[in-house]
Amino acid sequence: MEFKAILKAIVEGSSGGVGGVVMGYDGIAIDEYLRDTGGLDVQILAVEYASVLKEIKRTVGVLKTGELEEVSIVSDRCTVVVRGITADFFVAVVLTPEGNFGKARYLMKREAARLREALQ
Repeated sequence: MEFKAILKAIVEGSSGGVGGVVMGYDGIAIDEYLRDTGGLDVQILAVEYASVLKEIKRTVGVLKTGELEEVSIVSDRCTVVVRGITADFFVAVVLTPEGNFGKARYLMKREAARLREALQ
């Protein structure tokens, strides 16, 4: 299954999902799926957060606490849920403030293996 189909399943399966992206920690997107984003630029949001995630990933490595699994960023306009899928790539889903955070986390965790496989 291609990335876009997996992202679509995650975004549409998460009540309030507006977009999803598979991206490298270098900020280069592999693929994305967008719904009505309500004025949010999901691509730019993911690129900007990629640099922060890269630093968090580095810190996790320095502290030797294991691999980075998940990071959530909540603001008044959106929630961004990020799940690491390999050492070099992550998937991020953007939700409206009313979105189903738990469902998004579950779907991302469930689809992580398929995303890893698609990267091969």
